Amino acid sequence: MKTWLSIDPQSDFSIYNLPFGIFSSKNHSRRPGMAIGDQVVDLQVLAEMGAFAEEKIPGEVFHQPVLNTLMALPRQQSRWIRMRVQQLLLETEEKESWQENASRWLIPMSDVQLHLPVTIGDYTDFYSSYQHAFNVGSMFRGPENALMPNWKHLPVAYHGRSSSIVVSGTDIVRPMGQRKPPSSEDPVFGVSARLDFELEMAFVVANPTAMGSRVSTAEAEEHIFGLLLFNDWSARDIQQWEYQPLGPFLGKNFGSSVSPWIVTLDALAPFRCEGPVQDPAVLPYLKVNSPGHFDLPISVAIAPREGKEKVISRSNYKYLYWSMAQQLAHHTVNGCPICTGDLMASGTISGESPDSFGSLLELTWGGKNTLDFEGITRTWIEDGDTVVMRGGAGEPGKRVGFGEVKGTILPAKPFC
Repeated sequence: MKTWLSIDPQSDFSIYNLPFGIFSSKNHSRRPGMAIGDQVVDLQVLAEMGAFAEEKIPGEVFHQPVLNTLMALPRQQSRWIRMRVQQLLLETEEKESWQENASRWLIPMSDVQLHLPVTIGDYTDFYSSYQHAFNVGSMFRGPENALMPNWKHLPVAYHGRSSSIVVSGTDIVRPMGQRKPPSSEDPVFGVSARLDFELEMAFVVANPTAMGSRVSTAEAEEHIFGLLLFNDWSARDIQQWEYQPLGPFLGKNFGSSVSPWIVTLDALAPFRCEGPVQDPAVLPYLKVNSPGHFDLPISVAIAPREGKEKVISRSNYKYLYWSMAQQLAHHTVNGCPICTGDLMASGTISGESPDSFGSLLELTWGGKNTLDFEGITRTWIEDGDTVVMRGGAGEPGKRVGFGEVKGTILPAKPFC
């Protein structure tokens, strides 16, 4: 495909991508848009210009401050919107009228503010990376008992807190809570000293289901609108004390960060691949008949408050043991309803080599090691540090990427 726009070949937002997001500017209220190169497509203006008249899509879809209404359209319509915009940007006979008026519907990305793209009703965080689960289990129980007996039989998950999910660029305040120092028999209250990131991807639900119904692995992707990069910030010291016997709570719910652009499954199709061999065989409702993983390199970098940014991990979405389809099938097998805008995160994504581990918990092996940043060392994230995650695939000019998800840690607020 050849577009009449000038786009940097290294851009995450090639003509092959066209992810959806929500933007605003001094002249535009919050509204749906799409990323192309270093510009944003204003879908509201395109609709007013008649670009989507053929499909008779309701105009109010493009006047919403979140993408939920657009995502809830019949799947063929939301797919058609992306294909239609792609057509308008290509070198075709139709291009002249749209190119002449490009200033009306294309806005420099430098002139806009990006927002959380969806209203997230519910948030589920899975625990689907074998290597991550094995690493963490090895630290606390030893390699012989690293995985719990259920781990290879079902996609383990917990329900998180949607109210603290924020868009990239939003600062995160260091949390406070109970911790139990090794030297004390009693817990203490204070600021988390073991703040961590988790390198994840998340998918967003498009089509809802009724209570009591189930989604099969074969049907799952028809309910998934697309993917975002996801950083599930974690206070390891708070988490370690509180999660016995139940799951994460205050160690997780103080903040999670997402990238602003939702990359569709259609755009990611060229990177589809087989996942790891699942042994033992899964139960019938979790079996899949087609590849459900994606070969998507992802990375995490830290910029210390007094130093330069450095990439400390390079992982890949394909490392997950459980696919999106299996996660959604398991989530709904008991009749749990899902809603448009629900967000489901993968859990930390780690590979086999230490340089592919997706958390400081693993990279420093529980705080025993340090990372070097040109003379500056880190074991855990300190105040003023910025964590940046990036991801995408494809050759220059055809790259399909997510942009980045970035967050800076602010000091804890005084306790009153």
